[in-house]
Amino acid sequence: MKILVCITHVPDTTSKINFIESNTKFDPSGVQFIIGPYDDYALARAIELKEAHAGTTVTVLNVGPADTEPTIRKALAIGADDAIRVNAEPADSFFVATQIAEEAKAGNYTLILMGRESIDFNGGVVHGLVGEMLGIPSVSPVMKLELSGTVAKLTREIEGGKEEVEVSLPLVAGCQEPIAEWKIPNMRGIMSARTKPLKVVEPKTADSGVKLHKFELPPPKGAVKMIPADNVAELVNLLKNEAKVI
Repeated sequence: MKILVCITHVPDTTSKINFIESNTKFDPSGVQFIIGPYDDYALARAIELKEAHAGTTVTVLNVGPADTEPTIRKALAIGADDAIRVNAEPADSFFVATQIAEEAKAGNYTLILMGRESIDFNGGVVHGLVGEMLGIPSVSPVMKLELSGTVAKLTREIEGGKEEVEVSLPLVAGCQEPIAEWKIPNMRGIMSARTKPLKVVEPKTADSGVKLHKFELPPPKGAVKMIPADNVAELVNLLKNEAKVI
């Protein structure tokens, strides 16, 4: 079995975000980058499946320029066998999905795993687009994934509960917790990652029609107003007329 895990190269959640060039471009200066947290779950489950099913291989794929390679090497250190980097900026969801689908076709993968969404754009549509482009099922957000022959047994989150489904392979799955526990690379993994194959390919043309105008940071939080405990009327007034939550 061949598993493809698609990973994103995103700012750490504690990083301070800024924009440059009239708010049209992200400023990476001083930002620590990581594997997308949801992608980490997908990768961890892929490694578990590799350990449970003899002959399984795990390939990681990232769409990004050369500076994403340390993030890719971390995925290799966690346990992936090899990696592919599509040498392009991840312009939008359609562009990224096109690159993934093309590489998936070429590699003939049985299972394609990725996070339910990236934490930079939070689009949550790439897995669906890839499934459509490949003509195979796509399920998200997947909380549990087990394999039985050529059938995947999945538990996914739905509004108000969970849903259990069975899907024939091949399959695209958008993963989230608690599908697996994050794995931390050990020294042996870090050393072996340096020599594992990392293939760089040029992107396929994909015209999505999306044009970026500008980025905006959320407005700063307002100052806290302290209301005396015995002044309930003022509290109600502020909640109703200023906060507008009642």
